Amino acid sequence: MTLDASKDSSGVPTPPVLPPTADAASTGPSRTTSMPLWRLLLRDRVATLAASILVLVFLTAIVGPMLVGDAATRQDLDRSNLAPFSLDTGFMNILGTDPLGRSMLARLILASRTTLSVAIPAVILSGIIGSIIGMWAGYHRGWRETAAMRVADVIMSFPSLLMAVVVLYVFSPSAANIVLILTITRIPIYLRTARADSAELRSRVFVDAARTFGAGSGAVIRRHVVPILLPTLLTVATLDFCFVMLAESSLSFLGIGIQPPDISWGLMVSQGRTYLQSAWWLSFFPGLAIVITTVSATVLAAWARIATDPAQRWRLTLPRSKRKARR
Repeated sequence: MTLDASKDSSGVPTPPVLPPTADAASTGPSRTTSMPLWRLLLRDRVATLAASILVLVFLTAIVGPMLVGDAATRQDLDRSNLAPFSLDTGFMNILGTDPLGRSMLARLILASRTTLSVAIPAVILSGIIGSIIGMWAGYHRGWRETAAMRVADVIMSFPSLLMAVVVLYVFSPSAANIVLILTITRIPIYLRTARADSAELRSRVFVDAARTFGAGSGAVIRRHVVPILLPTLLTVATLDFCFVMLAESSLSFLGIGIQPPDISWGLMVSQGRTYLQSAWWLSFFPGLAIVITTVSATVLAAWARIATDPAQRWRLTLPRSKRKARR
């Protein structure tokens, strides 16, 4: 096939227009939008590893305590502060023991349930409440938007961790109180996000068409606003999960969070800090569990932000070599 260069009005030749290559066609919008999310996830090794770690943590929190039995609470002073990575006393002591001879592995598994039982309800409750209020205020605008934003500003004017410290110091520290205070302090994050997006969506053509055909505000929000906002809110919730878990660990470390006989990762770090020189594993392994879980959630949230954005999703369909070159 011969490509002839054309000339413009001034007589200067213009370069020929080449036909699209097979590689560009293979990464076009049609393939990008049709590829399911799980296939996009498998194409990213780091995101796949992060998702696998989070699934493992959740499964451990659900079924782990039933498998370890009473190993997390059974005391054996003859095996006090055993060093990790030894199978001489059984597999349950592979991560060592605490000063009372209890298995660190079993206690980590039991603490994962407590930590997630605080973080997950706080994220779900704050996400639902904040998103509903934000979409309602952003869609209707006017005094509803003003009132909702002023309440959010008042809540955000107080540092969330400091507010939690004050409230838990006045009232009894418990898992229910921690969930309540973290829920209240995290509502403005979802409220402001949902308000901004719904205020922009209400002027779209498809929303005007739905109103023209007689759809009520509730129906428009459920059918048109929520599906568009949901990917963004899920990404925010994944990032907020990291903050909430770190906040719970910080409160437990300060002694005003989870109280014995219950146990969480933050409480294990607090209890082991006095033995850092003689038994470093008491604080190291629960701290490592916190770091690995939060980093995995952050990586997965970054991937989800691109995967759920139609304007950026095509980047995940590129081969790894081309993806690095474009960066």
